[in-house]
Amino acid sequence: MFLKDKNSGDMVEVLDMGALVDPFQGDVKGRFHVGEEMQDARQFNKPELSFPSGEALPRCWTDKEYRSSP
Repeated sequence: MFLKDKNSGDMVEVLDMGALVDPFQGDVKGRFHVGEEMQDARQFNKPELSFPSGEALPRCWTDKEYRSSP
């Protein structure tokens, strides 16, 4: 899955889908998908990522208390 880094606007290839959908994980492993060479994998903070359309990630992926508050 590809997401967008909010700071740079570059695409990020998510390498760990389990961590992405786990609200108890604050970071997700991925790599920038930019340039001609494969970039090294690194950790990305989930709040700094969005869908390519600019839409925020679902709250159930980022907030471990999403069931207890509106």
